[in-house]
Amino acid sequence: MGKEHYAIIDIGSNTVRLVIYVREKSGRFKEIENVKAVARLRYYLEEDNTLNTDGIDVLLKILKSFKEVTDTYDLHQIICVATATIRQAENQHAIIARVEEVSGFRMQVLSEEEEAYYGYLAVVNSTSVSDGITVDIGGGSTEITYFQDRNIMHSHSFPFGAITLKQMFVKRDVPTEKEMYKIKTFLHDQFETLTWLKGKNVPLVGIGGSARNMVQVDQALKNYPLAGVHQYRMYENDMAFIKNYLLTLSFKKLQKVEGLSKDRADIILPALEVFHSLYEHVESTSFILSRKGLRDGVFYEQLTQDFGISMFPNVIEESFTELAMDFDIDYKHVHQATNIALQLFEELRQHGVGHVMKSDMNLLKRGAYVFNLGEYIDSESSSQHTFYLLANRTIDGLVHLERLKVALIASYKSKQIFKQYLEPYKHWFVKEEKHKLKTLGSLLKLAYCFDSTRRSIVKDIQVELEEEDLYIDVYCDQEWMPEEYQVEKQKKHLEKALKKNISVQFHLFRG
Repeated sequence: MGKEHYAIIDIGSNTVRLVIYVREKSGRFKEIENVKAVARLRYYLEEDNTLNTDGIDVLLKILKSFKEVTDTYDLHQIICVATATIRQAENQHAIIARVEEVSGFRMQVLSEEEEAYYGYLAVVNSTSVSDGITVDIGGGSTEITYFQDRNIMHSHSFPFGAITLKQMFVKRDVPTEKEMYKIKTFLHDQFETLTWLKGKNVPLVGIGGSARNMVQVDQALKNYPLAGVHQYRMYENDMAFIKNYLLTLSFKKLQKVEGLSKDRADIILPALEVFHSLYEHVESTSFILSRKGLRDGVFYEQLTQDFGISMFPNVIEESFTELAMDFDIDYKHVHQATNIALQLFEELRQHGVGHVMKSDMNLLKRGAYVFNLGEYIDSESSSQHTFYLLANRTIDGLVHLERLKVALIASYKSKQIFKQYLEPYKHWFVKEEKHKLKTLGSLLKLAYCFDSTRRSIVKDIQVELEEEDLYIDVYCDQEWMPEEYQVEKQKKHLEKALKKNISVQFHLFRG
């Protein structure tokens, strides 16, 4: 059976976007094409709340061009949704009919509740945030939800967005400090109307183009070395710095800021004020970007319903399952090596060797699951490919620092190579953390040596510690010569990390 392709068209107040997805063998949706058109439909909404002829013509022109793209695919399904501007338009029924007549797309106008819900659904299915507040600021509305233990508790849609705030308070292209203060005061009054919002002290999760642009600017200013924006974390001082920095720039300079889309330059500051004011109102612990939003939420609803659930039980496990399928991971080999690694880890922990703690176990498990992943691409340069793939690929549920830690231990080859990979990020870790990652990486490397022929011959491991020496007794139910050779060859890495001599003895397992 061929791959299933899906399309979604998102008609917003600022932009109209077409995204094509392919459904992977793991069942997840992968984005393969993303086409954006700046429509600014909000500007065509008249005082009587009708979308004028010019606005309808702009929309139809974009949708006709999208139709040419969708016609090149054999699509399993096309979903076309519209949000605030069409929702608020008094002539929305006439617009819906015209869109179907001209493009063939059946446009579904999302309610405020649906728009907020899909944003929430995207966040809980693509991040590990269990308690939080989502904010999705579009051109004409701002959706906010509050969720606890991944369950939605409250949602609200404010009838203002980045464009409407600009229309209400800003006379020129760039707001003045006085105008920004008026926006801030207005937002404070609006947020006060929601009794469930104030002082929640949870992460604020941003969705949408303005949030993404803020993160991209922050990364550019910091020369951020990792790829990707999903699950990137910021704090109040970061947001305040970016806001104040952009306020000092002329509109011409604003359009050239690294990380900021030129077509968003005139509305970014009102949007930033929404994030910053909401952060303060909520007394958030951090700001986290979710690259997954409304469009993804629509597909998550469909995908989870296929399994008879409303959300994935564990986002991180889903992500690692997806990695396993994408890179043909040998489950049996991984399971055996992981068990050996955990046995060694527990013995070291109990003997107080290597400064490893029980809390490091999850990191070891994740690293073991994807150890030497890059072998799928090329066995000779497996370590380099492993590090690059894991450090730069979005892994839903893992924030950037966690992803980097997994990459460092799963790609471990030698102390020198480890230092090479760590170099751009060395200021992220204190000395003890670096040493611990090196220890976990060398431990995984040795654990995989015990199953080098993938026969699962190791049945038990016992560890003894005598002063500067570590004695490992390994019990096998088959001939162990290949494993013994690899262990003797590679044990030096763990010896260096632990600063101990390691003696390994193989024995016949007698049950």
